[in-house]
Amino acid sequence: MGNVFAGGERSLYLSNGGTEVFVDVLMLAVSDLADDVWDHRFAALLTLQDQNVMGRGAVGFDLRDIAWGASAADRARSKDFVLRATALALSGHRWDELGYEPPFARDYLRQFTYMVTSFVPTEGPDPGMGLPGPDDRAVASCARHRILSALPHWQGCFLCNRPCQEWNAR
Repeated sequence: MGNVFAGGERSLYLSNGGTEVFVDVLMLAVSDLADDVWDHRFAALLTLQDQNVMGRGAVGFDLRDIAWGASAADRARSKDFVLRATALALSGHRWDELGYEPPFARDYLRQFTYMVTSFVPTEGPDPGMGLPGPDDRAVASCARHRILSALPHWQGCFLCNRPCQEWNAR
């Protein structure tokens, strides 16, 4: 079982473990770059990819289902944020905090970068589809790990939700 992250005619199929790695490294970067309402909505979408909360093999999203913005400038800014966050993640940003070496992460991130780069966001879907609404954006940060989370809905960030006690002890 695995998960699919799609973008128009391209997709990234990841095993459950691959999904965890991909979301972990991307979330670390998104947490440090988010400064706009849309950025925090995208962070909330990433928190919904936590398989320890949502279930294994039950996550993924399609770029076509995301409300990228009402104007061409908004859509360009949103796409730029995703590409900047992905580039920061590709640099190995904060990977030392994971407690493991993220296997294949750079390959997943490169594939996602290619997918997002080739994707052309349109005015598209209803603003409520595919991306959590403004009231559901991830504005809380786990004080322990400095990662945006779905607090107060969940007890902590993805590192807090790990079943492995070794990581939770950090």
